[in-house]
Amino acid sequence: MPSFDVVSEADMIEVKNAVEQSQKEIATRFDFKGTGASVEQKEAELTVVADSEFQLQQVRDVLTNKLAKRKVDVRFLDEGEIKKIGGDKVKQVIKVKNGIESDDAKKIVRVIKDSKMKVQASIQGDSVRVTGAKRDDLQAAMQLLRKEVPETPLEFNNFRD
Repeated sequence: MPSFDVVSEADMIEVKNAVEQSQKEIATRFDFKGTGASVEQKEAELTVVADSEFQLQQVRDVLTNKLAKRKVDVRFLDEGEIKKIGGDKVKQVIKVKNGIESDDAKKIVRVIKDSKMKVQASIQGDSVRVTGAKRDDLQAAMQLLRKEVPETPLEFNNFRD
């Protein structure tokens, strides 16, 4: 029986490359000369540091532009609150989300069931498996999910015939 998995995973290699490119641009840009502006990555957590909130916003803009150029959806980013650290410096922790959260998984299952399509959806950990009798039904389900769940970056993989 044909099936596919609905997942939400950022390409961490591309995220790392975007962070490195951001660091290079911050080091060479004139408006960041002599400041403590930086972007650092630990696992799936990015830390943005700057001298002021305005500068922090500029560093975040550089980072999101580099991520967009590397085809990493910015909806993967979960921005934390801006915190003041020693002196005038501020920092913000940005988490890179991986996996579909349970609320989003339930919404995906509900959208598929409400559509009355001849496919079934089941939650499998941090992904959703969709099975159906025909390949065309599965492709229609993919189209439906792209349209109905715009707030979550979805990918479809493990397509089996």
